Amino acid sequence: MKKILYVLLVLCGLSVGCQHKQPDLSANDVGKVISQMSGVMIHDVTNPPLAARFFAYTCLAGYEVTAENNKHLKSMRGILNAYPVINKPSSLTGYDYRLSTILAMYETAAKLQPSGTLMAKNEHRFIDSCRNIGFTDEAIDSSKHYAQVISKKIMAYVKADKYNRISNYRRYTPKQTPGSWDPTPPSYMVPVEPYFNTIRPLTLDSASQFVPDSPIPFSTDKNSAFYKYLLLSYAKSGDGLTQEEKDIANFWDCNPFAVQNDGHMLIGLKKISPGAHWMGITNIACRQAKTTFEKTMEVNTTVSIGLMDCFICCWDDKYRTNRIRPETAIRKYIDPSWKPLLQTPPFPEYISGHSVVSMTSATILTHYFGDSFTYTDNVESDFGIPPRHFNSFNQAAKEAAISRFWGGIHFMDAIDNGMKQGARVGAWVLNKIKEPVK
Repeated sequence: MKKILYVLLVLCGLSVGCQHKQPDLSANDVGKVISQMSGVMIHDVTNPPLAARFFAYTCLAGYEVTAENNKHLKSMRGILNAYPVINKPSSLTGYDYRLSTILAMYETAAKLQPSGTLMAKNEHRFIDSCRNIGFTDEAIDSSKHYAQVISKKIMAYVKADKYNRISNYRRYTPKQTPGSWDPTPPSYMVPVEPYFNTIRPLTLDSASQFVPDSPIPFSTDKNSAFYKYLLLSYAKSGDGLTQEEKDIANFWDCNPFAVQNDGHMLIGLKKISPGAHWMGITNIACRQAKTTFEKTMEVNTTVSIGLMDCFICCWDDKYRTNRIRPETAIRKYIDPSWKPLLQTPPFPEYISGHSVVSMTSATILTHYFGDSFTYTDNVESDFGIPPRHFNSFNQAAKEAAISRFWGGIHFMDAIDNGMKQGARVGAWVLNKIKEPVK
């Protein structure tokens, strides 16, 4: 009789324990932070290289917490350049590491982004939702303390990348030599991030590690290769484009600097950046594949590291080659009234940033999900852009790359060599992250 009573008491205790089990967070919560960051970036008109930097450090903060609490993930110490030793406080108890992961992302994004108060408000709403699903105040407080410790150490790593020195550099002035880049209408904006190649890469040996082939030399000779490129771009505009080509160009526009004329006014059209688009694709893939919380954090971090490093490579080449945009060259040498389908971004033409970014991201995502991963990209549906279906990440990357030619903002060699550079950066990042730590 005593044995029966004891078993009943144990079963009752187990039942009560199950009812009070610690609530759980899902992989979707990682994607929500990324999505909210993208929204703040649109609000702030964050330029593409800087957006990649924000994503990378925010994901590293979350990843570090997850790695410290999961034996299948390793710290980035010994993998990323100058990455510090980061250990969780030995006296810390009562935290939920998934909650700490998300809070570390919020804490870091709020410090990084100009309108960080918006991310702080998102964090407060997230904490309220955690209370609603059963997290105790003690668990939330302990988890947030852990997150703040990690975020503080990541922010010290951020400060050491030398981005804050850029504001002290001499203002970049266009060279105004034949074949060099000049600001384009309607806004004639100043060049974006001309010194981004001076910051510390995350995995690269240097910004010039993957220098692509040199661009076709500028020439006004009508028999030259460059002039033939001009004619090719000139022909592939307006009536020379099919509706499908126009749709593809608009789908991958991703230009945070777009403006339009309205009489004597210039109206800003806020759009997502290329990196934000691929971070959105990353989380579409994670949701569709039903990856675990830990794997979702790993994939997001790897893609964001790739984004930051490929922007450093690409921007190094842009301001070294400093090549003229199709819009400027065609107007000057062929047709003064010509306009591209897409608005020309405010930085040099060679190489194509979207080609680099897309192929880097596709290379990394293909590693995690395979070469035949089919998905529907609805990242920009909220902005009135219809979704598109893809049979692989490489298909999407190639479409994003060629969209720049159809949009009239890049020459073909910038696209072809951009994809090659992107693939090399993606493979390099994967190799660095996957190799054993010495």
